[in-house]
Parts: sequence; structure tokens; C-alpha cells
Amino acid sequence: MPENTIGQAQCRFFRTRIYNGTNIDAQFANSLQGSCPASGGDNNLSPLDSTPTRFDGAYFAKLMSRRGLLHSDQELFNNGTTDRIVRGYSINPRLFSADFARAMVKMGNLGPLTGTIGQIRQNCRRISLVTTMVVVMGLVLAAGVNCQQLSPFFYFRTCPQALPAIRAAVFAAVAQEPRMGASLLRLHFHDCFVNGCDGSVLLDDTPTMTGEKGSLANANSARGFEVIDSIKSAVDRPCGGSVVSCADILAVAARDSVVALGGASWPVQLGRRDSTTASKDAADTNLPSPFSSLATLISSFQRKGLNARDLVALSGAHTIGQAQCRVFRTRIYNDTNIDTLFASSLQGSCPASGGDNNLSPLDRFTPTRFDGAYFGNLMSRRGLLHSDQELFNNGTTDQIVRAYSFNPRLFSADFASAMVKMGNLSPLTGTNGQIRQNCRRISVLSVLVVVMGLVFASSSGVTCQQLSPSFYFRTCPRALPVIRREVFSAVAREPRMGASLLRLHFHDCFVNGCDGSVLLDDTPTMTGEKNSLANANSARGFEVIDSIKSAVDRACGGSVVSCADILAVAARDSVVALGGPSWRVQLGRRDSTTASKDAADNNLPSPFSNLATLISSFQSKGLNARDLVALSGAHTIGQAQCRFFKTRIYNDTNIDPQFASSLQGSCPASGGDNNLSPLDSTPTRFDGAYFAKLMSRSSSTMERRIRYINPRLFSADFSRAMVKMGNLSPLTGTNGQVRQNCRRVN
Repeated sequence: MPENTIGQAQCRFFRTRIYNGTNIDAQFANSLQGSCPASGGDNNLSPLDSTPTRFDGAYFAKLMSRRGLLHSDQELFNNGTTDRIVRGYSINPRLFSADFARAMVKMGNLGPLTGTIGQIRQNCRRISLVTTMVVVMGLVLAAGVNCQQLSPFFYFRTCPQALPAIRAAVFAAVAQEPRMGASLLRLHFHDCFVNGCDGSVLLDDTPTMTGEKGSLANANSARGFEVIDSIKSAVDRPCGGSVVSCADILAVAARDSVVALGGASWPVQLGRRDSTTASKDAADTNLPSPFSSLATLISSFQRKGLNARDLVALSGAHTIGQAQCRVFRTRIYNDTNIDTLFASSLQGSCPASGGDNNLSPLDRFTPTRFDGAYFGNLMSRRGLLHSDQELFNNGTTDQIVRAYSFNPRLFSADFASAMVKMGNLSPLTGTNGQIRQNCRRISVLSVLVVVMGLVFASSSGVTCQQLSPSFYFRTCPRALPVIRREVFSAVAREPRMGASLLRLHFHDCFVNGCDGSVLLDDTPTMTGEKNSLANANSARGFEVIDSIKSAVDRACGGSVVSCADILAVAARDSVVALGGPSWRVQLGRRDSTTASKDAADNNLPSPFSNLATLISSFQSKGLNARDLVALSGAHTIGQAQCRFFKTRIYNDTNIDPQFASSLQGSCPASGGDNNLSPLDSTPTRFDGAYFAKLMSRSSSTMERRIRYINPRLFSADFSRAMVKMGNLSPLTGTNGQVRQNCRRVN
């Protein structure tokens, strides 16, 4: 396993290999037999890799030298289908790092328990006793509709200009005053640590509320509020109103501040809403003090679900910005774990009495550059704050500080990860909170709007902009089994139908997003997509979708499942029915109320396109060349009409002549436009034969680079690309509708 580039294994797991294995280097085997005798010593350890405490790609080189410690390791490079991958990772460690990270995310999504399913254990070793009352309360709260999942694409449809507008405003503010980057980053931290990332730190006091601005940590210290006001105005203009929350503006501004000062970027999760209250007391209780001990800091972060590594990484934000004399005076006059020259150099601007607001940089050498110098300062006993130096003071976090000092990339990666983690602290989502028009004060919402929102939420199962495989888990758990049954039945009757249903989903998503628009019939006022060049007299399966819709509505007791979601699930189940891979379909799309023949003509790729046009077409949808090749693999099933391949078999030069001749009988030079030929030699089995056909006569640079010699690789890439395509501009929340009849608008 790739994670075996670090760590050790017990003798009992590799004894058989070093004494009996044949695909093992003899010297390597002999070197291990001393610590792992033929009998006894079961728990003796040997490293899995020659660099067991460094996560690198050396493991793969060991496999290629027949020096894999475990039998299962060496099996990955033993004249099998994975040899090529091992060789690739050995030559290109960056490829391994990228694939490992992606696979870890993929594995981390295996069957998670979310929402009200499962529990948060008090002790990880045993199940917590949950009373019926707690469960019932959880269900009651769930009925209040709060989509707890954020998404980097939350504003993709409602205001795609939002993030560029924030970045431009932040970069301008930081260019004008570099210190502002640290101030904006600190605002986000102080927001999230007090009742979650909800923009409460921005609220001014009112006659009935004392907010967080007057708390011990913020009074006469927190700054950047005018910049947030400016960003809010700049964002509301292109969005046509208050679409983006103040809480999200803080989160994005924090990221962009780090980038503006030379730090790493990360995808900011979005979809937070703004609080309608704030609390000075909560801020005083929750915000860590600069005078805290390590134990207090760790405890404070643990209460927020953040561990010691998150604490050290987030504290690395002190590589930028400045602090007031009042918060470090005690350290420079009284602390013993401080470099004396460093302390003396600060006492001039921070006298023993007075000068409370005088500033000194948190990182003396590079206070306007986001780097890892802060950790070097700690190791030299030059941390400005007492709480900073506590991170490197013969305690449990010393090794983390040391690691970040030696490896700035590790710090950047961990900082980004911890920022995402912190940004997920108790966000308000769904119908909770509001989107403020002015970040400093609560928006006045009429009772009618609130009541209508609650009514809508209870009646239609309001969703966030993020899709989820478990979307219908509560409202109609029978939906997916019913769709699968209907699809399997249709494909059993006519195997070609699997390809037709898969194609419908593709043609739906590529035209204004996955919204079921391809299913709409024309009306006197609308010419839909069915009559576009790619669909007219070609797209099929509409009756099957009608049948599935009726079956699902019966099971759900009404129109709960959208036609767009039925298309997405039917596409997956069609592939499975024909022997292909399965994947978790993201759900929660709603149906469009319009369709456009012109949009279909402009967006659907043509069968006559060249490679550059195809790549450009897919890139415009956020899909790369690998996605293009993988999704084109859908042509391993189904058939095509003569009119689409006539030019190829009579005029193209990059075609096998025997293959061309074999098709000319059923596809004459003139006429027979609707005659069918299979796209693949196994047109009713979802496999990789399509790629072998391309390789039999292909001069395409891309096809030479991405050859699916490994059908498992194709299956994995196809599944991933289908999920990616299925996320193209879905209608969610209150956008669109759930049609009662997939062919017409309600």
C-alpha cells in the first residue's frame, strides 16, 4: 500500500515472504532474517521503506527492486496490471503525491454517517448512551432545515463574479497597507471562535445588544471593518444585491489576504449565513488569550474540534501583522524563556508603563510576507507573545514547530487544511440566520418573509447549493431502488437503452447545467432541446424516463424526486446494468422551467469536431482533457446513425481501411442517414474495448498520452468524471422546480 512509504511492520507479517517468496531480492531477504528468525520474534519490527520517517516515493523504487517488505506490497509490481502505475509513481513523486491526496479524499467519503445518523462519541472506545429524548430533539431540529454542508461552488450560479470581486478588493487594500492582510485574517479567526463563522464579529453594538467589538481581545485592537464594508459594497454591485453573506466575505478575504502576502491558497467552503446577534461575553469566554499556557491553548482549540497540530498551524498566522505593547509587555520584562537581546530591543518601544498601543511586528524579519519565519523565531526564543513561545517551550508541540521551521511547504499545507477546518465551525446555513445588507447591522426582515421561508422549508425540503448522495434519505428512501429496478428492466428489454439514457444525461448537463431541460417538449413560446442538431431524430429514452418518473412518484407519494436527478441516477444504473462501474450519484438537483434549442446547438460537442475543439468545449464546462477521454469512453456502448460517421468512413485517412469498408455496406455514400452501427465491438457491454479500437488507428497526441490499457483506470476515471459532470450548474434551493411531468413545466 502507498502509505507504506512510512512506518514499520512486525516480523509475523513478512516472515513467509523473506523465507519463501521468490519475487524478492536475495540480499534484501537475508538482511531481514537476523531480526525476523524462522520461528519466534513475531513482534520484531522492520521499516517498510528505507526512509521510514519521511513520506516520499522511495517505496515504489523498492518495489521495482523486488524489495517490498510485505507480500501484498510486492504484488503491486509483479508483472501485473499495476506495474505501470508503480513505475509512474517512482519516476514522478509529484504524481504520486497528487494521486495519494485525491485517493485519501475519495476514501474519506466512504459511507460517512452524517446529519442525525450515528453520534459524536464522548469516548472513542465506546458508544455513548443517547436517550430517546435526544434523538427526538435531533429530529425536531432537523425539521427546521439546516443544510450543514458548505461548498466552494456555492455562488457559482447565483453570483459567479463574487470571488473575483472580493479578491480584487482585498489585494487593493493590502497593497495600500500590507498590515491589513493580517487584520482581515484575524477578523475571520475571531469570528469563527465565537459561536461559529457567522459574521457576528462585524456587528455594531445596539441599545439591546453588546457585541464582540468591545470584548477584551477586540477592543481597540480588531480592525479592517471599513475594508469589509468596502468589499461588501463591491460584491453586492455585480451580484445585483445582497447575495453573498458577510461571514463568507470574511472567510474569502482571509484566504485572499494570505495569498496577497505570498502565502498558500485553498478552496474556501462557502454557503454560510449571517448571525442576527453577537455577544461580548461569548467573545471574552472563547477567544484565546495572548497570556495563555500551552495546556490552556490546547484545551481552547480542542473545544472547537481543532487539535494541537491545528493550533500550531493556525498560530503560524503570526508570521504577519503586529501586536500592541499591552499584550507582550509582561513577556519582555518577566518571562525567562526569551532571548535577552530580543527582549531588550523591544523595551524601547514598549516601556514598563505607558505606550500600551505601541506596535511591534509579530515576526520581526518578514512581517508583511506570509512564510515560515515565525517558527524559526520560536526556536530562537523570539516569539513576541507569551502564547506564541508556549508552542516551543519543552512541550508537546515542540516537534511540530521544528517540523514547520524546517519544512515551509508542510506548514503551508497544514495551515490551509486548518483554515478550512476552522471555517467549518458551526456555520449558519439553510434558513438559519440571514444575508445582511450591511455587515455592521442586522437586516430588517418582515415576519411574512420568515414565515414563508419556514413554510417552504417544511413543504419542499429546502436544500443548500451543495448536492448529496443522501438527499432523499429522509424524504423518499425508496427512490433510488425504484429507479434502479426500472432501468434494469428497460435495459433487459433493450440493451441499447442503457446507452440512450446515459447520453440523455450527458446532453442535459452540457446545456445550461444538469437541470432536466433536455426532457421538455416544445411549446408555442419555447423551442426546446429535443430538436437541436445533436438530438433531433437521435435522442431517445424519453418514454423510459416517463415510466421511471411515474414509478418513483408512486413510491414517494408525490413529486419528490426531480427529473434532473432521475436522469443522473438512470445514467449510473444504465452503466451498471451493462457491466460497468458504479459511483455515488450526487443528488438534490431541481428542474429547469425552460429549454433552448440554440443553447443545445451551441454547447453540445459535434461528432465532426477536431481535438482542439473538443478540449475547448470540455474546458468551458470545467472538464479537462482526461475527463474528455474518460467520458468519451461511454461510446463503448450504444450505436450511431450513418449521418454522423459517413464522412469519416469515406473521407478520413486515419481509419483502418477494412473497418471503413465493413461499414460502407450499411452506410452508403448517399442515403441511409438513420442506419445504425455499433460504436464498439461490444456495444452492450460497458468495458474498455472502445479504447483498443482507437489505438488500432489513432494519430492523436492526446490519445497516445492517455491510453486506457488498464480498464480499472478507465472505470475509476469515468466514475469520477461523471460525478464532476453531474455537478455542472445544478438548480438547487428555491431555484427551478420539481416537475410533476418531466416533459412540461408545472
